[in-house]
Amino acid sequence: MKHYRDFNPEYGTPVEISPGIRRLTAENPGPFTFRGTNSYLLGSRRLVVVDPGPALPGHLNAILKAADGATIEAILVTHTHMDHSPGARLLKNETGAPIVGCGPHRAARDLFEGEVNPLDSSGDKEHIPDRLLTDSETFTAAEFSIETIATPGHTANHLCFAIQGEDIILSADHVMGWSTSIAAPPDGSMRDYMTSIEKMLDRSENTYFPGHGGRIHDAHSYVLDLKQHRLNREASILATVSERERTIKEIVAELYAEVDPSLHPAAGLSVYAHLEDLVERGLVSARPDLSLTAGYKRTT
Repeated sequence: MKHYRDFNPEYGTPVEISPGIRRLTAENPGPFTFRGTNSYLLGSRRLVVVDPGPALPGHLNAILKAADGATIEAILVTHTHMDHSPGARLLKNETGAPIVGCGPHRAARDLFEGEVNPLDSSGDKEHIPDRLLTDSETFTAAEFSIETIATPGHTANHLCFAIQGEDIILSADHVMGWSTSIAAPPDGSMRDYMTSIEKMLDRSENTYFPGHGGRIHDAHSYVLDLKQHRLNREASILATVSERERTIKEIVAELYAEVDPSLHPAAGLSVYAHLEDLVERGLVSARPDLSLTAGYKRTT
């Protein structure tokens, strides 16, 4: 599928991407953050700041400078990964603005006996919102009405936000133009992710501003491609485990042979998410039990 990777982050500079909406990208580039985490400033004299990002003093200062004396009425957070939510507490300390949006970090399911969460360090365990937003709830601030869209999958508490009256969704890490999203157990869930993809396809908005990278034009087409990509990956995994039992390491070596080996651990988490869903649906068995090191074999 085609991704949108032509993106200039313009670190430290707020970029107007739509009337009343500016993007400010944190300087935290990496294999999971692309060029960096996008914060969004909604409004002019009164502001809502969406995803203040990681706990980087330089990014906090850039947000405060971009505010230029305007009142920050609320700090909106989409989900609790360390590159999105810790900056909310720093910004609240500076401005007194309430933290609104997703709930505390939680896993999509309980850990199995003896299981270690490979993404434990990526979760922001200190996040506590002043106001929790639920699915389809409308939040109004800085002359914007913002509808909450619960989109679990990447994390269990992931939210997207639709700007009412506009053809715009802030899609955070649920839909990112530069790459597919990781929905790795136990923090994430492939089944939840696919359900959330369907929810986005049922909506009318066709312009997304993601948590990493640039604007996604013709978002419906892109989301359909994401859905088909996941269905194709599922089919490939099923084919790989049809003839004999395979481990995740073996599956990754076959399906991601052309991918940089340094990215194979992340690919393994994605394969694990698919296998967890396939085991739950009775299409694949895990021996001895579902885990990153188990052997997997098709049952039907």
